[in-house]
Amino acid sequence: QLLVVESGGGLVEPGGSLRLSCVVSGFAVDRVAVGWFRQTPGKEREGVACFSAGDYDIKFVEDVGKGRFAISRDNAKNTVHLQMNSLKPGDTAVYYCAADWGPEASICTVVPGRYHYWGQGTQVTVSS
Repeated sequence: QLLVVESGGGLVEPGGSLRLSCVVSGFAVDRVAVGWFRQTPGKEREGVACFSAGDYDIKFVEDVGKGRFAISRDNAKNTVHLQMNSLKPGDTAVYYCAADWGPEASICTVVPGRYHYWGQGTQVTVSS
């Protein structure tokens, strides 16, 4: 059974930073694709970034976090991190981690429907 658990959300002032963590269990993290998504009330869940299985195929959604966010993987801790810098009020959302395995896991995608295993979400609030 593949499980993912997010952590690291909180309240931060504009311009601040947060690091979200996604701990994967049931599979080695380098055998699964991991995606980060976010959602605000009344809006559809949108992709933020992804990290493919195996070789390091990484993508960021252009108008979401590219240039401000970074994604990394710690195989020893079975964890994928999302480092968020220069946060803006518009980044306020519930952030979700998702994972999936199989042949398509080597392809990095930020399409929510591609993932079958989701965490419970962690709230990020950017406000002064």
